[in-house]
Amino acid sequence: EVHLAQSGGGSVQAGGSLRLSCAASGYHYNSNCMGWFRQAPGKEREGVAVIYTGGGTGNYADSVKGRFTISQDNAENAVTLQMNSLKAEDTAMYYCAGSKGTDGGCYLDDYQYEFWGRGTQVTVSS
Repeated sequence: EVHLAQSGGGSVQAGGSLRLSCAASGYHYNSNCMGWFRQAPGKEREGVAVIYTGGGTGNYADSVKGRFTISQDNAENAVTLQMNSLKAEDTAMYYCAGSKGTDGGCYLDDYQYEFWGRGTQVTVSS
């Protein structure tokens, strides 16, 4: 059974930092796409950051470039999202996502991802 276990999140003031982690089990960790999407009340779900688990650089939404960093922790079969310089508009429910294979590209489109974590709340106060 595929399971994506999320940890992290919480509440911080604007300008602060948080780290999210997503550990995969029952899943072919290598050579797939993993990352995070988020959804705020009244807003559409949007891709935040994704990475190719076979070894690659992150693909980021324009709104988080320069502030968020996605990376791999292969010993834990996990990916992490370091979020710095947080803004109030980053407030949302964040969902870990994993693809079922890839043609070589990892994109910020939710239709590419079949497996989803439970979600964790990130709240940023100004």
